[in-house]
Amino acid sequence: MAIFDFFKIFRVNKSISIDLGTANMLIYDKQKKKIVLNEPSVVARDRKTGKIIAVGKEAREMLGKTPASIEAIKPLQDGVIADIDSTKEMISYFLHKIYGNSLFKPEVMICVPIEVTSVERKALFDSVNGAKKIYIIEEGRAAIIGSGIDISQPEGNMVVDIGGGSTDIAILSLDEVISSKSIKTAGNKFDEDIVKYIKKKYNLLVGDRTAEKIKKELGTALKVADPEVMTIKGRDLAVGIPNTIELNANEVYEAIEDSLYQIVNSSKEVLEKCPPELAADILDNGIVMTGGGSLIRNFVELMENEIGIKVYLAENPLDSVVIGGGKAFDNKKLLKTLQMRES
Repeated sequence: MAIFDFFKIFRVNKSISIDLGTANMLIYDKQKKKIVLNEPSVVARDRKTGKIIAVGKEAREMLGKTPASIEAIKPLQDGVIADIDSTKEMISYFLHKIYGNSLFKPEVMICVPIEVTSVERKALFDSVNGAKKIYIIEEGRAAIIGSGIDISQPEGNMVVDIGGGSTDIAILSLDEVISSKSIKTAGNKFDEDIVKYIKKKYNLLVGDRTAEKIKKELGTALKVADPEVMTIKGRDLAVGIPNTIELNANEVYEAIEDSLYQIVNSSKEVLEKCPPELAADILDNGIVMTGGGSLIRNFVELMENEIGIKVYLAENPLDSVVIGGGKAFDNKKLLKTLQMRES
């Protein structure tokens, strides 16, 4: 599979936002005003030749099922780049998939966790070759913009963005992050919790994809009176052969409870650092939750119960970050506050 470099010749003006998520990569085209790509952040490579065999959905199907000669790689871990070469190839492949052989040199907005290091930022800049300009925006800031909130006003707004690899919590005012925290407890951690719980309680080993399915179908942030039940297949660790069990929603709550409360407690910590005037605004405006992890049933209610402030789920929680990154191009004042590299 050939990997192309498209941005060598300038032909048309184009502004795109990229959400380099641990689980999925999304691309928003500002000119088209829509998300043009949403694919798993996975690359499959031949171990001997180093050649890319599959990217995105096709590569994700290979996770846990590849022969020794093929490795399925997740180039991003905890929201940051773990494998720069695979990330470059993945981005280049996806851009070719969307735009074909069109030659253009775009402005690119990359959405990243709030607390990335300078080394991680450099890797992010290096992940896109030949762009006219590359901006880096914090996911928390992008998520709240993508939720339709105007952060340019002199009032406090708060967002809790629960992605795959990290949760970003931020209070913003006048386009700037006032108080924030980024933790590695997020959607993937919930999956790990479920795998560990089933292994400990039932001596059954299940894969990450099964755990993700359990999370989406049974996940709840509060115990429920009439829990749903799901049949789970895995490998019995005692006898080494496939087996099935029945798992209910309250058991999933038990599995992820500690991680849920890590997010709740981190949100409280950010609020404690907030200036009093902005705290009063947040009491009026509420807290916005975005990201795939926010879709766990009853999570909004749990946050409200524990924090005592009204909590809202964003209209498009899965897309808020990448849409906000695209909208950021329209805010010239905000652009001046972002780290930028120009070619």
